[in-house]
Amino acid sequence: MRDPNKETSPTDRVYPGLEGVLAGESAICDVEETTGGLFYRGYRIEDLAERASFEEVAYLLLMEKLPNRKELSDFREALAQSRTLPEGTPRFLKSIPPTVNPMDFLRTAVSFLGLEDPDRGSNDHAANVQKATRLIGQIPSLLAAFKNGTGESPPSDPSLSHAANILYLLTGKRPDPFSAKVMDVSLILYAEHEFNASTFAARVTVSSLSDMHSGITSAIGSLKGPLHGGANEAVMKMLLEIGGAENAERYLRERLARKERIMGFGHRVLKTGDIRSDIIKKYAKELAERKNDRKWFDLSSRIEEIMRREKGLRPNLDFYSASAYYLLGLPIEFDTPLFVCSRISGWSAHVIEQHDHNRLIRPRCLYTGPRDLPYVPTESRP
Repeated sequence: MRDPNKETSPTDRVYPGLEGVLAGESAICDVEETTGGLFYRGYRIEDLAERASFEEVAYLLLMEKLPNRKELSDFREALAQSRTLPEGTPRFLKSIPPTVNPMDFLRTAVSFLGLEDPDRGSNDHAANVQKATRLIGQIPSLLAAFKNGTGESPPSDPSLSHAANILYLLTGKRPDPFSAKVMDVSLILYAEHEFNASTFAARVTVSSLSDMHSGITSAIGSLKGPLHGGANEAVMKMLLEIGGAENAERYLRERLARKERIMGFGHRVLKTGDIRSDIIKKYAKELAERKNDRKWFDLSSRIEEIMRREKGLRPNLDFYSASAYYLLGLPIEFDTPLFVCSRISGWSAHVIEQHDHNRLIRPRCLYTGPRDLPYVPTESRP
């Protein structure tokens, strides 16, 4: 990060991509750049992933504290009720072509849900919490409605956890406890990561006092881009292309020689490693062993070894999530939408925080174009 005290000209104040810029304050998430540590409202991600449920973490992000037993029960009940989509939604969803990208579908569907939300006219704190809770419950149902092509989501099972319901809705099978745990851990790890591109897009949108659904729609549009979301999908496609650990060395050497990017490695902020990757790797390994199918995990491990040796890079969260999702029976094209199922909790918390302590986000730019050009009448222009 450049030292602002040493700036001597306007160009010294330009930070492409806002890299290193502290663009605001937040009490939601702390990313430790040098250690790779991650905290949600003061709680270590390691503790939350091992000991908490996604429902507890979502409640923590929205309510600023972990729930007691009754609060957790009430929150789970609210999520269960929200999985039933509003009455007019299936008819609208049927009008969306089934061939569209799932992220385009989600972006459009969330915008539509904003029209039917009972609190659509309010941006106050309580209304935003209700909107957020509904969206957390609704988004998996939207994905299921898209997957089955009818515009209607199959019924969820209120006896299952949120993570288990996602697997049930998207695969049609009630998951075993460990598979549900892997999904639960994944949701927790993806839930929040401070001012990333999609979160900042949501905050910029609502800083104009636009509404929750507009902010989330902006966030989904940002996450769709391959430089932000989509990495785990690209990783799994790469694994399938390589085919096995014995082919990894040749494949990577050829791509690195062409200076092509290997997805799932490196991070814009984290330079010494991503603790989330270490956590999901452990669960991906055990899942592979329980499924008696280590092919994709072993290939991933081999790629990690080569990338560390050749480029000094370590995997990020997306890398081992790819093979885990694949073994859970989830369609590859749903990897990024599953990111939304998780990050909706973090996005919503940021929308609430932005509204509660708002200042319009309006940065400046350094103009680099020409000046004082003479106006030439149309008939005299070449």
